[in-house]
This record gives sequence, structure tokens and C-alpha cells, in this order.
Amino acid sequence: MTWIIDASHSTITFSVRHMMISKVRGRFSRFDGTVHFDEQNPTNSSVNVTIDATSIDTRDERRDGHLMSPDFLDVANYPTITFTSKQVEVIDEAHGRIIGDLTIRGVTREVTLEVEYNGQSKSPWGTISAGFSASATINRKDWGLTWNVALETGGVLVGDEVKIEIEIEIVKQVPQAEPVTA
Repeated sequence: MTWIIDASHSTITFSVRHMMISKVRGRFSRFDGTVHFDEQNPTNSSVNVTIDATSIDTRDERRDGHLMSPDFLDVANYPTITFTSKQVEVIDEAHGRIIGDLTIRGVTREVTLEVEYNGQSKSPWGTISAGFSASATINRKDWGLTWNVALETGGVLVGDEVKIEIEIEIVKQVPQAEPVTA
């Protein structure tokens, strides 16, 4: 069954070390995608997500501008970030892994998302939604995001590890009846 991501009830966030002493957090405000969720056999499920890289928001316009520049995401040449699943593994009834290809800045690498299934609910409008939490830690250098500055006190300005956290609500798409023709 096809489900679509309800972006108004979903978040894609990240955090990375700044100056080795704190974490800067950000999010992408525009993304969409589809999930083919096989409730009877989740290993047959698949996920496709497209993120608008220009929607990055770290609550600092100058930093966001730098992150969109060729030093990092190079959004003029690579306006989207994509994730396409290749395999779904079930650990137990509420936990699993989604292994897929993450493409950033034209570079594709395999990533494993640790996933928690949060259940389903019927809305007051009759739609069925399901919720998932997912996370992964990546090394930004694996995608060619190598810009940095050495600090005189030791270390670097931007950490290499990026923690990704995702809260996704998906809505089941009801098949439309075929029109009857005479």
C-alpha cells in the first residue's frame, strides 16, 4: 500500500559539533516522499524521500547561506538531497533498520537508519496515519563536505559526524475506484 509523508507532521533534523564544544542543530523545512508500507511483511516495504536542500534552517541566516554554498551543499548545482531504500530489516514488532542510498551533493553512499515504529491512528477525518522515528550518524566527509577551519586551541570549527534524526508521519492513500464507462 502506498503512503505519503505528511510533511506538516514530520521533521528531518541534524546536529553537528561546533568548535568541539557544543552542538549546532538544524532542520530541513521542505521535503516529500512516498512509503510503500507492507503491513503484513514490512521487509517488502520501501521508502523514497526528496529534501529541498535550500530549505536548510539552523536559525542563523549567514550560516545557512554558507551551508548552501559550494563549501558545503552547493545547492546551485545540487538542489536536492535524496534517500532511496534498498532493504528493510525487522528487529522486532517496533524496531527495524532501513538500508538505503543517501545522495548529497551528487555523491551517493549507503546509510543505515535505525527505525522505531510508533503505531497507527485514524484521524477525525477518516484517514489512517502511521508514525516512525529514525536516526543515523554519518561522516560528512564521505559526501565531499570537507570544508573546515583549524582552531588555535586545537581541533576544528565543524565536526565530521552529523547526527540525523527523523520523525515521520505517513498517510495511507486509498485507491480510487475506476470510473465506469458505458
